[in-house]
Amino acid sequence: MTINVPGLVSIVTFYILILAVGIWAGWKNRGKGSQGGTEQVMLAGRDMGTFVGILTMTATWVGGGYVIGSAEGAFTSGVVWCQAPFGFGISLIVAGLFFANPMRSAGYHTMLDPFQEKYGAKIGGLLFLPALCGEILWSSAILSALGSTLSVIVGLDTTISVVVSAAVAMLYTLFGGLHSVAYTDVVQVFCIAIGLTICVPFAWTHKAVDTKALTIPGAWEGVIEIYNVGVYIENYLLIVIGGIPWQVYFQRVLACRTPKQAQTISYMAGLGAILLAAPPICLGVIARVTDWSVATHGTINVTAEEHGKMILPLMLQFLTPPWVSFIGLGAISAAVMSSADSSILSTSSMFARNIYQAIFFTDASERHVLRVMWVAIVIVAALASLMALTVNSIYGLFLLSADLVYVLLFPQLLLILYWNEYCNSYGCIASFSTGFLFRILGGEPLIGLPAILAYPFYDRNLGQLFPFRTMSMIISLMSHVIVSLTTRWIFLNSWLPASWDLLKCFSDPVTCTAVNIRQATSAATVATISQFGDPRRKSHDGTINVQHQDLNMGRMYIPRPKLRRNSAHGIYRRSDNLSSSSQR
Repeated sequence: MTINVPGLVSIVTFYILILAVGIWAGWKNRGKGSQGGTEQVMLAGRDMGTFVGILTMTATWVGGGYVIGSAEGAFTSGVVWCQAPFGFGISLIVAGLFFANPMRSAGYHTMLDPFQEKYGAKIGGLLFLPALCGEILWSSAILSALGSTLSVIVGLDTTISVVVSAAVAMLYTLFGGLHSVAYTDVVQVFCIAIGLTICVPFAWTHKAVDTKALTIPGAWEGVIEIYNVGVYIENYLLIVIGGIPWQVYFQRVLACRTPKQAQTISYMAGLGAILLAAPPICLGVIARVTDWSVATHGTINVTAEEHGKMILPLMLQFLTPPWVSFIGLGAISAAVMSSADSSILSTSSMFARNIYQAIFFTDASERHVLRVMWVAIVIVAALASLMALTVNSIYGLFLLSADLVYVLLFPQLLLILYWNEYCNSYGCIASFSTGFLFRILGGEPLIGLPAILAYPFYDRNLGQLFPFRTMSMIISLMSHVIVSLTTRWIFLNSWLPASWDLLKCFSDPVTCTAVNIRQATSAATVATISQFGDPRRKSHDGTINVQHQDLNMGRMYIPRPKLRRNSAHGIYRRSDNLSSSSQR
């Protein structure tokens, strides 16, 4: 295929611009923030402004997979089956309502911190696996989107496109961390909005487009067959709920100055994500009523099965003038960069902090952890690039990434925030194991995994029609509750000796009266967290172990005796007089 030189020049120019903005942002904010070191790189010193926060969260979700996947979904199945854009927008709003405030108020560094605080470093670190898989699949969908676009419009080899794009995002992420990512997102979200909107009228007025066909019922809406109702409902549940437990989301929440700001950013980003889905969906609808033999002059027989993944770049190439297609290409490139960099940074942050430092090298210095994070950024970018080159459907990657966190992570996050008093490590392991087992037994055609267990309404040709993912998520949730309550009852009633408590959840039952608690609290000293070893523990019978250990969580800890329940979120919070004493 001949390389389109003007197109190549435009994309190279755009990459240089984004790289320059990222490096400038990292240099400008170096040394600023409430703390240096890992908090500065991971969370921009917890000093992110509202305007930048809204745009960076919006741009993170409106990635290349979001843009091209939306056009693909509208083209292949109709608007009614283009569920991801609306689902993820609603997901951001729901996350802002129920999860942003408690997470930011607690002052965590990553999404995994509350798990390791409750269950210990190793058990909590187990949840890194589904988080890692989700982020890698998300990044892969993003990079795959750009690879297909550049190969069609510019004539550039897909492998080169994916590798170069990942390398550029990796470079400015290495240089400035979240500061660079956020500032480049501001530029990228405007490129997405302007670039794709300009493309719509040119595609609409092309002579190959039969706009009258849109008046035919079902021409663009799509159809929900009766046997697909369960699948359709489950897809929305999967996207809305599965879109919450993402480090890439909580990284921006935790970078906000206040919990209220974190909620505001979530609401506005959700609305922005839904609005920015309009142009690619419109383009996908236009593609459904296009006579592609006329548009391509008979050179390509465009079908939904073979060309669904590339429908947006094909429209830019054949239905718009060259200069418009270059603008659209810049919009897609901006979408890819805005999400790829965020996903790479969030995954490396979790690995460096919650795995490397928390489990293996608890005495590692800030400088050491930063170097590990840099290495992790390179490895994650490489893994995402490899996956992008081996999977066909962008929209499939989009849904599969949410699938994993929906079944395995959401039940854990919900319970750790709203049922923290009764959770224990036995329930966590049981939840993870049962959810994973029932999900795997259902199979996954996208990765060639056969269905071992035929759920109700199973069809050999259509696959699983029963909402088995939601069933797996509910089983995971209930197994956590049942096992936690059962083990609590067994050990607290001495049905088994304490020596059988292998995970040490009930090893130190200390019965404290109100007077004992006040005395213990007044005698306790504030712990400045410097090492991320095994977490401080409150025994699972509701009593307090006054002894506490240091944690490298970036905040001031005191023992747990004097806690009050936050009525709005159902989690335990430090009381005001204790917070003031910690400041002293």
